[in-house]
Amino acid sequence: MSGTTQLRIYTVKEGMLDEWARRWREEIVPLRLAMGFTIGGAWLDRERSQFIWLISYGGPGSFAERNAQYWASSQREEMRLDPDDYLVRTEERVVEPVL
Repeated sequence: MSGTTQLRIYTVKEGMLDEWARRWREEIVPLRLAMGFTIGGAWLDRERSQFIWLISYGGPGSFAERNAQYWASSQREEMRLDPDDYLVRTEERVVEPVL
């Protein structure tokens, strides 16, 4: 896969993991896909209260540019979904395939 892929690890507030996963799946994913991103998968680590997912973007423009457009979009605003209401910590790593 060309472009940029990020592995994102979110530590979710206690008791909110399932709600976060539902809202991510129902609200975030459709908009990300409509904006040209690809979702490589998503997983729950219940023991650590973590939500882990892969997101990719292959252009036009850079991942950072398209991500800024996502956050600035009226559709994202209409979600009324503030990650700070759910997430304690976020970690993003740019990864590349070896297989």
